[in-house]
Amino acid sequence: MVCNRCIKVVKDEFEKIHLSIEEIELGKVKVSTLINEEKLNNVRELLIENGFELIDDKKSQLIDNIKTLIIERIHHGKDMPETLNCSDIITAEIGYDYSYLSNLFSSVEGITIEKYIIHQKIEKAKELLVYNELSLKEISYQLGYSSVQYLSNQFKKVSGLTPSHFKKLKENKRKPLDKM
Repeated sequence: MVCNRCIKVVKDEFEKIHLSIEEIELGKVKVSTLINEEKLNNVRELLIENGFELIDDKKSQLIDNIKTLIIERIHHGKDMPETLNCSDIITAEIGYDYSYLSNLFSSVEGITIEKYIIHQKIEKAKELLVYNELSLKEISYQLGYSSVQYLSNQFKKVSGLTPSHFKKLKENKRKPLDKM
């Protein structure tokens, strides 16, 4: 789950099959009762029908936790301490050695954590450009870039367009978070 609408869909669907949710957040649902194998299969099918998947192996959960952490920080404005870099934050939050997590992420996702972070930042920059409420300088600061030029260079490398050219386009060139 990558957005609040996703959480709502999952919550509604779980209620339809009479599963009481104890806790729900991005990427995680905790139910208050034990689930037998038949109910687990129902949940799996229900999630697939709605474009989600049940992540029940440890390595997939770690990768999902990394993605959720990055998305929360970049798209949902969770504060990121300026004294820590992303690898320190991921290590502290996930509880595993960063080199292990980095290798696992790259082998499964086919992209490094760093590139995933860049792609998420560029998608957030696209969103902010479409809203047209912040200057490019404010956007670069908000996303943690050292300069507008650095953001512009990464933006062009990832999207093929300059931020100003993207802003002029009438059609929406953004990608949904769950398609990244």
